[in-house]
Amino acid sequence: MSALPRTIHARAPLRLGLAGGGTDLSPFCDLYGGTVLNLTIGRSAFAAIELRDDNRVEVVTGDLGIRESFPVEAPISDPRLALHRGVYERMIAEFNGGQRLAMTIHTNVGAPPGSGLGSSSALVVALVDAFRLLFGAPLGPYDIAHLAYEIERIDLAQAGGKQDQYAAAFGGVNFIEFLAGDRVIVNPLRVAPAIRYELESRLVTCQSGVSRHSSAIIERQTASVKEADCKAIDAMHRLKSDSIEMKRALLMGDFGAMAEILNHSWAAKKATAAAVTSPHIDAIVEHALANGAEAGKISGAGGGGFMFFLVAPTRRHQLIEALRQKGTEADAVVLSDTGCRAWVAPDHRTAPTPKTPLVAA
Repeated sequence: MSALPRTIHARAPLRLGLAGGGTDLSPFCDLYGGTVLNLTIGRSAFAAIELRDDNRVEVVTGDLGIRESFPVEAPISDPRLALHRGVYERMIAEFNGGQRLAMTIHTNVGAPPGSGLGSSSALVVALVDAFRLLFGAPLGPYDIAHLAYEIERIDLAQAGGKQDQYAAAFGGVNFIEFLAGDRVIVNPLRVAPAIRYELESRLVTCQSGVSRHSSAIIERQTASVKEADCKAIDAMHRLKSDSIEMKRALLMGDFGAMAEILNHSWAAKKATAAAVTSPHIDAIVEHALANGAEAGKISGAGGGGFMFFLVAPTRRHQLIEALRQKGTEADAVVLSDTGCRAWVAPDHRTAPTPKTPLVAA
């Protein structure tokens, strides 16, 4: 067996869900089929694996300020590092014959936990991709996304849907179908360059200033389907229909229709669970609409985290300033077309010394 690379780096993008979010939850997608339209943005989760020789596993999280070290034969016990533990245990068991390895795992995520941007799933995808390269595992984007989903939802029993893992693995603008039997179809959309530039120029995000715990909202939405709550199920069907209409509007560059669909989806999303919104969140939406926004909603399950708005490019600066004056961290959006990527980091200890460049007289 060839020696393993000493250092692996990986990254995976975060996402915005334009329409259909929530229909990727079981059992709704198992019973009726779910559809989501999302796009990845210029924020990412970063992961690094550095092999060690001292029989310890160390985890360092740059964004959370955690640095913990454990004996290689012991589990990663810090509950704040559950995602790291889940990926380490699954990948070691499945692709290294259960043989535990001493290593340092570094991570850094471009948005706080509970952001509504799929940050936790992007982190898991980046870690899975890093381990894939470390072990030379034959995994494509579908495999990476499905494995990340299983680690979060099955191994760790964390509530949530499926869209975040597939968005992070594939990147770009995707219309994703979630079908019975764990079948997922990712349809990359061929958005004309001018429409893509226009969309990027019309998007604004802001942090609501409210921390969110999406599990309670997701559990309520899941329970509503199991209990055949007609109001909640009808709202989910509206969200699914909105994703189809949003795809059509986006491909045609009909931003007026996109704004109308986004507002419609926000109303439908609020009907799926009471905790999706709050007076504070509603006040931010109203303030944005009064200052140029044409539509907006919470990103992700709801309850807090990031919000995003559609606005005419000529009024985007005005909207950002108005949201900042209200105390939120508002900013423009940069789109990203790249899904998860992993690479072997250059090893300066073995790299050849560069030749001294010639200097013209």
